Amino acid sequence: MTRCGRICLGRRKIGLSKVFAGEIAGIREVAESTWLVSFMDYDLGFYDDEVDRVEPTTNPFLPTGTGEL
Repeated sequence: MTRCGRICLGRRKIGLSKVFAGEIAGIREVAESTWLVSFMDYDLGFYDDEVDRVEPTTNPFLPTGTGEL
């Protein structure tokens, strides 16, 4: 992660959030042209190079078994 909160994937610079600036984030290809972006034990979202942005996953902080807040 750069100091401005971006992930570099090849020549692409993917803006994630300044909150993550300087932190270590993971990115793993899960399908052709789709990568899973993670921070610590949390999956943050999926980057799709066709739409060129990170789409969020479900909220990992919701209580389990109680539905949406």
